[in-house]
Amino acid sequence: MIDSDNAKTVESSFAQSGDGRASARVSRETISTVTVAILCVVMLLGARFISPSLGSWSQVETVLVLGSFLVVLSFGQGLVILTGGLDLSLPALITLGGILATNWIGVYDTGAWYLLPVALLICAGVGLISAIGIVWLKVPPFIMTLAMSIIVSSILLGYTKGTPRGASPDAALALMKGSVFGQPAVISFVILFVIIGWLFQSRSAIGRYLYAVGMNVDAARVAGVPVVLVQTLPYVISAVCAGLVGIMLVGYSNGATLRMGESYLLPSIAAVVIGGSSILGGSGSFLGTVGGAILLTTLGTIISAIGLEFGLRTIIEGTIVLVALLLLREEFFQKLGSLWR
Repeated sequence: MIDSDNAKTVESSFAQSGDGRASARVSRETISTVTVAILCVVMLLGARFISPSLGSWSQVETVLVLGSFLVVLSFGQGLVILTGGLDLSLPALITLGGILATNWIGVYDTGAWYLLPVALLICAGVGLISAIGIVWLKVPPFIMTLAMSIIVSSILLGYTKGTPRGASPDAALALMKGSVFGQPAVISFVILFVIIGWLFQSRSAIGRYLYAVGMNVDAARVAGVPVVLVQTLPYVISAVCAGLVGIMLVGYSNGATLRMGESYLLPSIAAVVIGGSSILGGSGSFLGTVGGAILLTTLGTIISAIGLEFGLRTIIEGTIVLVALLLLREEFFQKLGSLWR
């Protein structure tokens, strides 16, 4: 049972620890979130010098819609990274969600919205298997999630015989094609998702436990944190988020492919790192991750608008991740803090 008072006690004890990681977390998250937000605004405004159509409100809407996939996906990946892990099964789980939505629900009944939670539950089961291998069998997260990705992809290839079929569910189409107050419905959905995700990660007891486990799993166990549950939950949530992205994608593109999730693995990691999270775990902010996702999406749309090749986008994203890793080291924030003294 998760005790909120106990969680606050655990977080307080870690904040006073000698390694200084918890005390540096707030400043790191704040600086990263503000920096990413400023970069997003500068890129959108600066894009108007490239093309008059860029930087307009319609372009902002496009960025928010396209960024919705990465925002949802990066929430799950961010929780996994927060505990010191890494989920490489996301591309296969995105495809799994999309295939279940079209080849299963779309063929059976496109109006059967109640089957969508079942599809997400199947994705959660895959995440649970990954968590069991990592937490109980002590398989490295990199190996376990990569193996699950290969297994799921192979199963989907056999199930679809190489050619996914079926129509997009009505609920997915309504989410991605519908509107609320004159704006795309998915924007309202993502705003609600971000609020809930932020409350879960930053204000809930289990969220505090995630930070504690990421900072020091042995100390967290001694402090009474339910380590097994805390290490298992992120992989399950990450799998559900990936499956949801798959459903959103089939609503957006009106179909599924066997490679629909391949382009989202690196961006999901990049958004988390750019948002200020430590790749080693123990620090991070979902709001920063959201900013990172929007920043990468904005960058991608600008690259597409000026006609640069898709490969260049991957190169730029990889460079951004490398630079972010260098800038987000403890030494950088210590030097930055010394400038204010």
